[in-house]
Amino acid sequence: MLTIADAAPDFSLPGVYQGKTRSYSLREARGHWLVLFFYPADFTFVCPTEVTGFSKLAGDFSKERAMIYGVSVDPVESHRSWAEELGGIAYPLLSDTDKSVSRAYQVLHPREGVAIRATYLIDPEGIIQYSAASNMNVGRSVEESLRVLRALCTGKLCPADWKPGEPTGGPEHKY
Repeated sequence: MLTIADAAPDFSLPGVYQGKTRSYSLREARGHWLVLFFYPADFTFVCPTEVTGFSKLAGDFSKERAMIYGVSVDPVESHRSWAEELGGIAYPLLSDTDKSVSRAYQVLHPREGVAIRATYLIDPEGIIQYSAASNMNVGRSVEESLRVLRALCTGKLCPADWKPGEPTGGPEHKY
């Protein structure tokens, strides 16, 4: 899996948002933070909890100048049907049907042929500032992704469990 300080691999994938299909890219997100999260598949048990979780907090991510892209190896039509079934999603779902982006981000499960649960926070210059992955049967914490993004946006040292408004370390401190 790629990690912090790595340049995020460029990509362009078809995706669906509000019923419309178009291409989405890393380049399009430049100048904003990007929450790029991978999930195994549409129409499963754990994945909708994460996808709707990011959707519910999309406004909070937006306040931090962050875009959200959800990626799986499912085709666009599957994303479209699933988003409708879920009552709409507040960000695009991207289709990595040839698995090239999952491979580039090193999140393709070697036996299952689907993306593992992985989250990347990519800064406005295209550099990975946070990466996390979990077992395929355990959903990620969307709130933790938002907390980490907010901490990164301070540009300061933030202790464990830091929340906005709490003290941070000054720039003169290290680690």
